[in-house]
Amino acid sequence: MEREPLIEFRDVVKRFGERTILDGVSFRIYEGEVTTIIGLSGTGKSVTLKHIIGLLRPDGGEIHYRGTPLGRMNRAQWDAYIGRVSYMFQNNALFDAMTVFENVALPLRRTTRLSRREIESRVMSRIEQTELTEVAHKYPSEISGGMQKRTALARALVTDPQIVLFDEPTTGQDPIRKNAILQMIAEYKQKVGFTAVLISHEIPDVFFISNRVLVLWDKRIVFEGTPEEMASFDHPFREEILRSLESLQEGITGVYSARHFKMRYQTEFGRHGSEETYALLVFSFDNFDEIDRDVGPRAAQETLRALGTYIGKHFGAVGGFTTRQTIREFVTLLPFSDLEEARRILERFAADFQGEGLPQLIAEFRREVPPERCFDFAISVGMAQGKPLIELESVIEFARFDKKPIAAFSCDLRR
Repeated sequence: MEREPLIEFRDVVKRFGERTILDGVSFRIYEGEVTTIIGLSGTGKSVTLKHIIGLLRPDGGEIHYRGTPLGRMNRAQWDAYIGRVSYMFQNNALFDAMTVFENVALPLRRTTRLSRREIESRVMSRIEQTELTEVAHKYPSEISGGMQKRTALARALVTDPQIVLFDEPTTGQDPIRKNAILQMIAEYKQKVGFTAVLISHEIPDVFFISNRVLVLWDKRIVFEGTPEEMASFDHPFREEILRSLESLQEGITGVYSARHFKMRYQTEFGRHGSEETYALLVFSFDNFDEIDRDVGPRAAQETLRALGTYIGKHFGAVGGFTTRQTIREFVTLLPFSDLEEARRILERFAADFQGEGLPQLIAEFRREVPPERCFDFAISVGMAQGKPLIELESVIEFARFDKKPIAAFSCDLRR
């Protein structure tokens, strides 16, 4: 049985003078999900979002809420609907002359007849949920950018909305802060329970938290589905996705997240035949558990991070991409390659690693561990060849059986 959409656009047209922004836009938003509208700058994403909250009205077509057209609602129906919708602005739109508490309380003071005590209770509840208790009586200029984002989110949630609209929530943020903002949205969606609609032109950072993705291209929705289903999306917009994936390596480790690694894999091979091959390498930090237990978790993690950075940069230069597979493993995939070519690339990597990479790992180790605390460690690698028709996890498992040491560091405990 097909689910009833919470919000549905049916052939929506929007014009500004002679310029058409939306031309027959149709899509569905389902309750309890995170739906992300993506597209290049200037394609009408914000215009689409503003139709949901009633800031704009369509010149053609209809927008339905639970099957009822917004344009045919009476005043009571419209007030009930709009009271369920909240909007988190791109630039936070906090009032500088108001404290965090006052900013969060503003929607309740302006749109409800709640008592002062009820407003205070609701506001403090949202402030506690967004971990702003200690700065509740500070002004926006006195708190960090991340706290300002959380204040804007608390204000958007204080009216207990059913639907929250996010206008470019990560624009202008560095990679670490982008991830923090998206994690914040996902976390509070879980805590509070709401339907989220995001717009973004930054691909594919928003895929982390999205249940469904809508692609707005040339005034129309050209794709509607899960982030994973975009692998078979045959459209020029895919090239934009691939270019974005190329630049999305994590700033800290230089490798992809597991989800982005899988999406990169699907994007690479979704365009090509099932007979294309790839080579896969599994790198293992063999003594990780011992270092973590006997020397300390920070030393183990920093050494592992240095290894991931070196692997990611080296194989990225030849078209490969890398993810951290387990607590002590990295997986690198070389598209459209075979074992013979992979062995040649690995030989060059091993030589470079002995001369440059291993000293970097030792330096990280020494930075965290005093000379009297020392340990031996080894790096191993296994290889396998795969095809898109073979489960990626099976190829990874096969590579694990073929692991051989490529570098080792011996530390004299007596020094």
